Amino acid sequence: MIKVITYGTYDLLHEGHINLLRRAKELGDYLIVGVTSDSFDRGRGKLNVRNNVLERVDAVKATGYADEIIIEDYVGQKIDDIQKFGIDIFAIGSDWKGKFEYLNEYCKVVYLPRTEGISSTMLRAKTTTDINIGIIGTGRIAGRFISESKYVSGVEVTSVYNPKLSEANVFSEKFAVKGRYDDIDSFLEKVDAVYIASPHLTHYGYIKQALLFGKHVLCEIPMVLRGDEAKELYELARKKNLVLLEASKTAFSPAWNHLQVLVKSGVIGDVIDVKASLSKLVSGDVRELDANQAGGSMTELSSFPLMSIVKLLGMDYAELNFHSKIVNGVDVFTRGVINYDNATSSITLGLGVKTEGNLVISGTKGYVLVPSPWWLTNYFEVRYEDQNLNQKYFYAWQGEGLRYEIQEFASMIVQGRISSYKLSWIESVTIAGIIEEYIKGDRTKILK
Repeated sequence: MIKVITYGTYDLLHEGHINLLRRAKELGDYLIVGVTSDSFDRGRGKLNVRNNVLERVDAVKATGYADEIIIEDYVGQKIDDIQKFGIDIFAIGSDWKGKFEYLNEYCKVVYLPRTEGISSTMLRAKTTTDINIGIIGTGRIAGRFISESKYVSGVEVTSVYNPKLSEANVFSEKFAVKGRYDDIDSFLEKVDAVYIASPHLTHYGYIKQALLFGKHVLCEIPMVLRGDEAKELYELARKKNLVLLEASKTAFSPAWNHLQVLVKSGVIGDVIDVKASLSKLVSGDVRELDANQAGGSMTELSSFPLMSIVKLLGMDYAELNFHSKIVNGVDVFTRGVINYDNATSSITLGLGVKTEGNLVISGTKGYVLVPSPWWLTNYFEVRYEDQNLNQKYFYAWQGEGLRYEIQEFASMIVQGRISSYKLSWIESVTIAGIIEEYIKGDRTKILK
């Protein structure tokens, strides 16, 4: 019996896919089809895939050509699969010609002719109406958003708003954004959705105004600094059937989501402790050190560490307490302890104190180490008492990482989802509530 294997994403299954599967089947007696997993696609930078892996598997199955379907989930799997299944022929589309010659060592490689005039990319282009995004704010991260958005199909940044028109004009010229506004109503009339990259204290007002105007909202972290404000805004978004998403890029990255799956599957046993730290040294007349602009380690840096704790341990914490070093009314260092009934956790943050910047998740069977900078998760280790059992996981972190949050935002709009399991509204509300508790100061001890 001649065994044939082929691989693909098979998004928006079309005539070209069906012809390729038919040709691959004709090469032998038994055809195995590898369908790429969602996380593998994201890890390779394919952020515009429409159908999830289960939908794509069902579509391939429905063609009737596959005798067996497997999931492709990691780099190097093709060699493993060829040896595991005793493959005689590896078949792939001719657009990959020359890319898989290394597999000739293990089996025969055949490049199959593609069907001209059709592809998933073309279909996505035909069926996608660009989401016109307007940016509120013209700071550093707004510029990065422009370049990152170009990696996500179906979105286009068309306008920018700043209450100072001169600053909107400078930004517009620098990043080739057509619309420039200092009137918020005129700006909102021209867009489908907004990305809010303005100072922290303006987030609440801009979010509410955009939602009332019927616009989807992606807002930079921290979204707001009070739990009741976050809850109010999410309730308004649900009432108007709009997407409101907090722009926590780590929460939407492939490696972080794989890490969560592993931890929650029990590979390190019961999670007993989570330690997350983040620091960056800043100085001078900057917003991060300005008490009047909600500067400080907790408001500036806590969103990522708190997200990791809430995602891994849940929202029902039992106790909060903080220790901070205050300089000119701003916490340049804060250590927070968040206790649960069955676990503990801590965050260590610094704008004037440097720390390692890693994440350690401790369990009853082992632990996970994500080295600094853990929030740009592209590598982590699962470690055990028996070091022979240790495992290392590598993922590509694409660009600035904002493309992950943009892709999730666009996907939610297109699919009509108003909540994301990667960072749910109630998790976002919990994070804002913890920040609020710190700002109140009741649970904080000041270090001298």
